Amino acid sequence: MKRGDIKAMFDPKTVALIGASEKQGAVGQALLENLLRSETAKVFPVNPAKKTVMGKECFSDMGKIGEHIDLAVVATPAKTVPAVVEDCGKAGVEGIIIISAGFKETGEEGKSLEDEIHAIQKRYGMRIVGPNCVGVIRPPVGLNSTFLSSQPEPGNIAFISQSGALGAATLDWAVNAHIGFSMFASLGSMIDVDFGDLIDFLGNDYTTRSIMLYMEGVGNAKKFMSAARGFARNKPIIIVKPGRFTESAKAALSHTGAMAGDDQVYDAAFKRAGVIRVKEFAGLFNSAAVLDSKYLPKGRRLAIITNAGGFGVMATDTLIDMGGELARLSDNSMAELNSILPPYWSKGNPVDILGDGDEKRYVDAIRTCMSDPGVDGLLVLLTPQATMNPEEVAKAVAENVKNSLKPVVTTWAGGETVRAGREVFYRNNIPTYETPEAAVKTYMTMYSYSRNLELLYETPSGLPLDQAPPKNHLKAFIKRMVREGRTLLSEEESKDFLRIYGIPVTTPYVAQNPDGAITAAARIGYPVVLKIVSPDISHKSDVGGVRVGIRSEGELREEYARLISSVRSHAPNATISGVSVQKMIEGIDYEVILGAKKDKDFGSIILFGMGGIGTEVFKDISIGLPPLNQTLARRLIEETKVYNILKGYRGKTPADLKQLVRLIISFSNLIVDFPEIAEMDINPIAIADGRSCAIDARIILDREYTESTSQYQYPHLVITPYPTQYTAPWRLSDGTEVTLRPIRPEDEPLELDMLSSLSRETMRTRFFSIIKDITHAMLVRFCNIDYNREMAIVAEIREGEMRRIIGIGRLIIESDFESGEYAVLVHDAYQGKGLGYKLVDVIIGIAQDKGLGEIYGTVLTENEKMLQVARKLGFTSKRQPDGVTRVQLMLK
Repeated sequence: MKRGDIKAMFDPKTVALIGASEKQGAVGQALLENLLRSETAKVFPVNPAKKTVMGKECFSDMGKIGEHIDLAVVATPAKTVPAVVEDCGKAGVEGIIIISAGFKETGEEGKSLEDEIHAIQKRYGMRIVGPNCVGVIRPPVGLNSTFLSSQPEPGNIAFISQSGALGAATLDWAVNAHIGFSMFASLGSMIDVDFGDLIDFLGNDYTTRSIMLYMEGVGNAKKFMSAARGFARNKPIIIVKPGRFTESAKAALSHTGAMAGDDQVYDAAFKRAGVIRVKEFAGLFNSAAVLDSKYLPKGRRLAIITNAGGFGVMATDTLIDMGGELARLSDNSMAELNSILPPYWSKGNPVDILGDGDEKRYVDAIRTCMSDPGVDGLLVLLTPQATMNPEEVAKAVAENVKNSLKPVVTTWAGGETVRAGREVFYRNNIPTYETPEAAVKTYMTMYSYSRNLELLYETPSGLPLDQAPPKNHLKAFIKRMVREGRTLLSEEESKDFLRIYGIPVTTPYVAQNPDGAITAAARIGYPVVLKIVSPDISHKSDVGGVRVGIRSEGELREEYARLISSVRSHAPNATISGVSVQKMIEGIDYEVILGAKKDKDFGSIILFGMGGIGTEVFKDISIGLPPLNQTLARRLIEETKVYNILKGYRGKTPADLKQLVRLIISFSNLIVDFPEIAEMDINPIAIADGRSCAIDARIILDREYTESTSQYQYPHLVITPYPTQYTAPWRLSDGTEVTLRPIRPEDEPLELDMLSSLSRETMRTRFFSIIKDITHAMLVRFCNIDYNREMAIVAEIREGEMRRIIGIGRLIIESDFESGEYAVLVHDAYQGKGLGYKLVDVIIGIAQDKGLGEIYGTVLTENEKMLQVARKLGFTSKRQPDGVTRVQLMLK
């Protein structure tokens, strides 16, 4: 079944309006008026009760139109919509926008109608926006498929809103503020087209520079994460996400489940995708206007130039509150400012040029601060004074900062007196605001975005690719537990999982009575830890709590009795299996927690933070999405307050952070391998003499998960993990042993070594030009990929202790997931040994696994070797202009 063409839907040459009307005030009338404004699309009114509408021929149904329709807009009563969608499917319509309301938002009857529409959509493959939406506006192509009176100007910002009413109000405000748009879209119920689809579309749209989203719920989180990660590094994505949900924590059986709130998970997901979250709509548009800037701040050090000391103080307060810094001006800068400003200027940053400051004073101060290496960005503040013209000052400022390599934001404070000055900045694309607080917030948003991308694409240090742990017996054990109706694993059962994954654990002994506990304590040695062992007691009360540091037989008997009494008073019906007795790790310096839970939107997430008895009191946690590599695991640690303590506190030995990072990665691998796990805690992980060891562990199984209900290999993950299934040994024709495997972010040094040692001819035939400067950003693009929509297979050899990449085959999947472009590169020293042929063959297999209908490549026509490889593997070829040949292989 062919899917509808979303590109044709949003740049239609033919549009049908079903429910067209000429009745004043009717939705069908407003829609038709807006659609008829298009200068390129043919519009066909559809209404069985009309012969003509607004002077145009009106058709009784879709089958009567007689032309292929790119877009159908539906504005008929909800009960009629399923039949209308069926007619559109039969007519081969590419896409539908359903304006009509009355679906799941109205109750069960409406939900049933929506389910029926969804089933029809899947049967025919056309794309659907809505239902219950305002529609879509595409100013660059002249499309307005809404009933709104607003007519936004063409621009470079795309605004996607889940809420129609809120989106319409925001659009109206933005139009009055002369903000131009590449797209406005109201998504409504997101029965089909969602945020991920539109990010994919807009990521490839040359008119769009930044994407703004108002998101109430993410929809298909896997699709959203894949699309956002694919385009966030090139086109900033800014999100307003309201809501602070607590529902998912109410029934949690673990610390992680109780503490990892939905909103925190959204924050973690946005960070992992490289998108920016703002708290208010003003921040949404302010950020969108500046984040497409070529030059983002390299740091948080801001210089402030003002003619009003009080505003400088207000800006400073906001800067410090948001984690920024006042730039410390160099001695040279101070000397220069002393020479150009009056003797009684502020003598520091903020640079107060005083109330009588004129254009020259502003320009001189700006030039000095911008040339200071300790300044990352600049805020220029002005309040109107009788001795100056705010518009002329703005012109002078704009002329001197428009080509600056450092970001500049401005505040022209006041009303009508400064309006013309702000217009100067608008015309020159210089961010300007009415208050210093708003300007500083924008600067810090720019810095956060820059810093987040830098961290996200930092090259991880290489860790060995461990062999997969022997986990099949654990899978069998889980199935047995589920058959027996058990979902809560015992401490020892949970620790078995940790041992298999190489996580150090302490070994408990389960005693059935005080004498048994004393015997165990004598065997392992005092001091010991006691804990109730029970399959049905939550961590959330003192029931089953831990008693630590027991150092004598008498103290042990007292604590044993106290634990049993505590359980019986709090949970008289609880099943007690016994008391766990284990050796206490002496000299514990720190305690941390590591856990996981399934989020309702983003699947399995990982939590790290302060552990022990302070876990839920201090709630010092950070959240990440698996899979984690070394960089992401370390970032998880660094985002907590306990990180500063782990570096060494009051003479205590610092934690071995490298070992802790490896432990977190092992835990991430465990969570990746077991979609059956609903919640899991390791609390505490004790750190003594720098080394980490798990004291306690708890696993809760997901009673709703079964392999038969999942269509994905990793149904619990929104980010595709490293695809080990594509790792295989091979040999070149001369017998050289090669490992073929997917690329990793850690491969950046190996990729650099390969590219920098290519001959000019090999580089030209692969990239069609000579790359002189191989940058980190370029290598990130090659190595840090989303395995869901791209695959790169490297050929690796070993030369003694050194590893080398000698070839790469790459497949980039189109946003429609129907086709993909491939390319192959083989190092000069290893050409003619069958590697190119092998890499293309592997790429064909991967494309088949991903269900693509075709793959294609572009080859220099003079590159006969690669064209011969393509012909041998069944590709057809067609010469194109400019000396290139397109090769294509149909897979279906």
